[in-house]
Amino acid sequence: MENLDVMVLRGLRDWRRAGKRALLATVVRTWGSSPRPVGSIMALSEDGAVLGSVSGGCIEDDLIYRYTQAYAAGAASEVAKTLPSGPPAFVKYGVTADEAHRFGLPCGGTLELLLEHDPDPTSLAELVAALEAGRLMRRQVRLADGAVQLAQADAPAELDVDTDRLVNTFGPEYRMLLIGAGQLTEYLATMALFSGFAVTVCDPREEYRGAWSVAGATLLRDMPDDVVRAFRPDRRSCVVALTHDPKLDDLALLEALETEAFYVGAIGSRRNNEARHQRMVEHFEQTDDSLARLRGPIGIYIGSKTPAEIAVSVMAEILAVKNGVQLPRDMAVTHAKNARGIAANEDEQQALGSDAALCAVPR
Repeated sequence: MENLDVMVLRGLRDWRRAGKRALLATVVRTWGSSPRPVGSIMALSEDGAVLGSVSGGCIEDDLIYRYTQAYAAGAASEVAKTLPSGPPAFVKYGVTADEAHRFGLPCGGTLELLLEHDPDPTSLAELVAALEAGRLMRRQVRLADGAVQLAQADAPAELDVDTDRLVNTFGPEYRMLLIGAGQLTEYLATMALFSGFAVTVCDPREEYRGAWSVAGATLLRDMPDDVVRAFRPDRRSCVVALTHDPKLDDLALLEALETEAFYVGAIGSRRNNEARHQRMVEHFEQTDDSLARLRGPIGIYIGSKTPAEIAVSVMAEILAVKNGVQLPRDMAVTHAKNARGIAANEDEQQALGSDAALCAVPR
């Protein structure tokens, strides 16, 4: 799965290029609980096709009826079968308790949408091309007439709306670079893909590449440190080393730490993590400060024993960091195991990210 916003905008662009009438709906305000956050977008074609989401489904159904089926039904009474046109318009859902219940909103939930009628296909094409090229874009809509201005953004920003204009920032896909093509990587890559990441896997070892089976992930054979340099991780990128081989992991991790990647981490037990830290200090002139961003053992502590469970815990930590969530200290692997009195050489198969756990799994 690709970035949802890019998918919605690309589909909307294609509809408009084909001459179809269409709406772009954006969640601009929420009160109380809401199924989708501010900034979420949805596109609706004149034939009822929908891309994206602004709720759990009921609001989408209402929009489809109001802006397609209702007009089709009215055609029999000489009412034009057409989507509305004109400047952008606001619409609220869930203002009353009855409405909130009818539209499937949580108790007390209300949301407001901005509906843009027939967005300009040329502007949409320019926006999609910029996003596909990896640029962060700022889209400003003038509410008086729907005119759009596009500009490259320096940093992500929250949606901003007032009586004159709406400003929304769209970013390129989040990217994940995985070092090593073993079984754990297959699970983690699969989870990352359906979480909207573009996934690249690097492994110079032919025996691992030959068994790779995850469609949608790019598989490379070059040395990991070269791949990291070419990958050029940014603030929407993460790098995860999963080979347990210092010759492959260490140099790649050092390269990643020189970038703006929001997450850099490596699999391994507490003992292996300490050994990696010591190697980097002794042989690569690193310091505690320069290694502060290096995560390991990675994941959250859930007592994982299988590659699938370990991948769940790693993906959970990556998403938490991406979303700016500070995880409780007792969920960290090292703290949780130390608190439970688990020795470094005791029952390592139950240790999240342990060498023994992974080596015991057939690849």
